Amino acid sequence: MRTNKFLKMSNKYNDSTHLTKKQIKEGKETVEVFHDLDESALKSEKFIEKYAKQLTAVFLILVLAVLGYFAYQQFVMVPRNDKATLGYLAAQKNLALGDDAKALGGKSAANPGFIGTYQEYKGTAAGKLSAYSAGIIKFNEGKYQQAYDLLDAFSSDNKILMALKYGAMGDCMANLNKGDDAMKLYDKATSVSDDPFTMYYFTRKAGLMAIALKKNSDAKKYFEKIEDEYQDFDAGASDAYIEMVKYFK
Repeated sequence: MRTNKFLKMSNKYNDSTHLTKKQIKEGKETVEVFHDLDESALKSEKFIEKYAKQLTAVFLILVLAVLGYFAYQQFVMVPRNDKATLGYLAAQKNLALGDDAKALGGKSAANPGFIGTYQEYKGTAAGKLSAYSAGIIKFNEGKYQQAYDLLDAFSSDNKILMALKYGAMGDCMANLNKGDDAMKLYDKATSVSDDPFTMYYFTRKAGLMAIALKKNSDAKKYFEKIEDEYQDFDAGASDAYIEMVKYFK
């Protein structure tokens, strides 16, 4: 009786007269989907069987690459970072003592200083900071192109430090009588930082450079921004310039 019951049910659903056209269409689509999936699975299996050796080799290469990366970080980069940090701190100590020449270093292995630390450990955070510090010392020495090149080598995830970098590079260009480049760098300094005072400071420098270059529209843009957004930091220092640019076209 139970078998007959299931046979009746089977016959019921096999008989298309009991199904609507929509149900028949959906059934066909379902069958087609499963048929496509079966074909895809079969193709994938054949592909894997055919290229099993190559796929295994690729997988092993990826594993070795990952292991190599972590080994490099652990056994090469970590010791390099430690050595770079020691070099940077030694140079920083000399700078704090007022010995800029010794802090700059770069003339002997016994005293690498900022220059030597940067040259030896360029890929490390301490090496990059050494480039920045060396650039500031070179700027104070009046060697503006060397300062620019060293500052340009510095990079960081810290937005304020990057703003200071571009601002200092702008000062280098200004002292090399490249006012247009200086203004662009001051402008870049304002865009990389989200610190309000840093943004104000370099907006003002960009505005002053624009006035010096007689770029009135740019000057107006910068000082209007100070008036609208940075009055709390300016404390009236730019009032004369703000009033002046009102007459610029």
